[in-house]
Amino acid sequence: MENVSKTNDNLVLLGIVEMANLRYLYATLAIIIYISTMMLSSMIVYTVWSDETLHEPMYIFIGNLMVNVMFGNSSVVPKMVTDLFFGMSTISLPGCLIQAFCYQSFTALECYTFTAMAYDRFLAVGHPLRYPILMTNRKAFQILSVILIYVFLSIGIIVVLASRLSLCGMYINNIYCETMSLLRLACGDTTVSNIFGMVWTMALVVTCMLVVIYCYIRTFLVCLKVSAEAYQKAIHTLVTHIVTFCTFMAVALFVSFRYRLGFGSLSTVAHVAISITGFIVSITVNPVIYGIRMEALRNKMILNLQK
Repeated sequence: MENVSKTNDNLVLLGIVEMANLRYLYATLAIIIYISTMMLSSMIVYTVWSDETLHEPMYIFIGNLMVNVMFGNSSVVPKMVTDLFFGMSTISLPGCLIQAFCYQSFTALECYTFTAMAYDRFLAVGHPLRYPILMTNRKAFQILSVILIYVFLSIGIIVVLASRLSLCGMYINNIYCETMSLLRLACGDTTVSNIFGMVWTMALVVTCMLVVIYCYIRTFLVCLKVSAEAYQKAIHTLVTHIVTFCTFMAVALFVSFRYRLGFGSLSTVAHVAISITGFIVSITVNPVIYGIRMEALRNKMILNLQK
């Protein structure tokens, strides 16, 4: 096969090719979803930023989730819409690596932010009197800063390892780039990249799942002991977090491990369907659920719209 790392700098996104027959329809739908999620996410961020009554750790974490949604959304959709409208399906290797960095950073940031939110809710419900000391706005920003630095550094290493591989193929079974797709095109030794990526991914999944499960179980047990009104309020917030976290993790895990678990033999159509479904769920669930279910945030957003 042709060694694209030396003779051809362009890769072909087969997902875009599969969508060519109805490309204008798909492009229009993508634009609608992109604009809708960007507007709703930016509205939530603006509301949290501008309203001092929402300057609390929980809303800071929610605001960070929305910023991350806009980041992930912008890393994939504009390129995809441009390709569909102009009938293109290629991406340069540097562009592919940048997109892989952005998209994988988006998913990792999402997972760690959900974990931080679970810990925050546990402190708020389990230690209400000490909560203002245990979790301040400054500590929330510090947690988010550590998450950001760690994710960008680790994903940067994964992408750098992928960039050093010699590629013997040029066809990616996806609508966007990711390092696992590049590893499947490599004709050299991918042991280091595979091991590092697998260990890092498993560490992220196991750590986040254990912390979230522990915090939510402890929070639920505490909720059973409080008053009926406080119980309802706490459970409402808890259910919102659980629904968004479980939805995101289910989709992210299947998308991330479809190659590692032997799903590489799936047809291109199946890969495209999985990728599109996973991506749409990732960028739409958070803005919709938090914009609707969080009463205080929803009321503030309605007031801003009325103004």
